[in-house]
Amino acid sequence: MGLFSIFSKEKKQKLDDGLEKTRESVLTRISRAVAGKSKVDEDVLDNLEEILVTSDVGVDTTLRIIERIQQRVSRDKFLGAAELNRILKEEIAGLLLENNAGDLTDFNFTTGIKPYVIMVVGVNGVGKTTTIGKLAHQFKNAGKSVLLGAADTFRAAAVEQLVIWSERAGVPVVNQGMNADPASVAFETVKTALAGGTDVVIIDTAGRLHNKINLMNELSKIKRVMQKLVPDAPHEILLVLDASTGQNAIEQARQFIAATEVNALALTKLDGTAKGGVVIGISDQFKIPVKYIGVGEKIADLQVFNRIEFVDSLFK
Repeated sequence: MGLFSIFSKEKKQKLDDGLEKTRESVLTRISRAVAGKSKVDEDVLDNLEEILVTSDVGVDTTLRIIERIQQRVSRDKFLGAAELNRILKEEIAGLLLENNAGDLTDFNFTTGIKPYVIMVVGVNGVGKTTTIGKLAHQFKNAGKSVLLGAADTFRAAAVEQLVIWSERAGVPVVNQGMNADPASVAFETVKTALAGGTDVVIIDTAGRLHNKINLMNELSKIKRVMQKLVPDAPHEILLVLDASTGQNAIEQARQFIAATEVNALALTKLDGTAKGGVVIGISDQFKIPVKYIGVGEKIADLQVFNRIEFVDSLFK
């Protein structure tokens, strides 16, 4: 099962399947890079650098990985493709650990905080509402009571979509309709959660406003009103990004991190892309933990991110 598998077989298989396109792209090219080579030399490292950059790991992160591998090769004299895959696993896992990417295995990490408030941000089209629905489903399956807040009130279909996902997940939603004040929706959601002893609150927010100042002001207002009820809310500001957009996801991350205090990332649509390396690059560049990854379209296809299992599936 890999380094030291801690996921269930079903989850691990889903992760393996979700990363198949990225894995096939990367491993096939690595195999070519070492073909006919008796050792990992400068040519192999040059080729590996190109492979990682074109897999959307990013230039700076790639250079850090290559430098680590150079040190390992010069010290330990590793040979062959299998050894290269192994040290890639180890060095990337180490890099993710340095970037505060934890080793969560399930959705029980909210223990001790009630309600645990998550504010979800991200541009339209990245799978934000879908991710909220899947999160709600997973928390409920983990034995948590969940309440959603439909505070993305500017986009016509956003409230309706969240209501549909709440029904799929079997959790309630606070809905004041389109054009309602987002902060009012957030306040009412947290108030309802407190009254009902709810474990987890997930607040949807607008995917796009006119400019960064408007976005910052709106998100700040939502935070302020929630803090009147729960002083340390939100406990998690979750930025949802579409992994299939590669470098565009990194640019979106940069903009949202400048606008609000993002402290967790969710990468969606990993199953449909060969650009899964963007998970590594985003975590390294912004030093913000990737907390959730989407590896399929079904409601159960959202996983908590585990760096060991991720690199194990990527370089199996």
